[in-house]
Amino acid sequence: MSGVRRVQSGTPWEDGFGFARAVAAGDRVLVGGTTAFEGEVLHGEGDPYEQARVAFANALRALGEFGLGADSVLRTRMYLTHARDIDEVGRAHHEVFASVRPVSTLLVVSGFVDPRILVEVELEAFRGA
Repeated sequence: MSGVRRVQSGTPWEDGFGFARAVAAGDRVLVGGTTAFEGEVLHGEGDPYEQARVAFANALRALGEFGLGADSVLRTRMYLTHARDIDEVGRAHHEVFASVRPVSTLLVVSGFVDPRILVEVELEAFRGA
């Protein structure tokens, strides 16, 4: 597909499942489910704020591969395993996006592929004029 660019982050699931961390097509850049894993290391085990902070940083690093930052984000999605963590994850989101104000969705899910993961995030960004 011409005009489409994909970026990998190196997590073990990308190769095993066959997906990219981020894909740019036209004016849109999509960053798929991103956690606090960096390589084989999970940052912030047991700490939803720290996991969200690192997950957003990891997702923004993928956007950076396309020359974009937080100010280009139109939508965020946050998936949590516990409703009790909403305020801590919201705090991490606020620190990154308070001045940007993307549309946002927060969902509580039953779990992730690794039970230590408390938070997963997705971003959608605009890179047009």
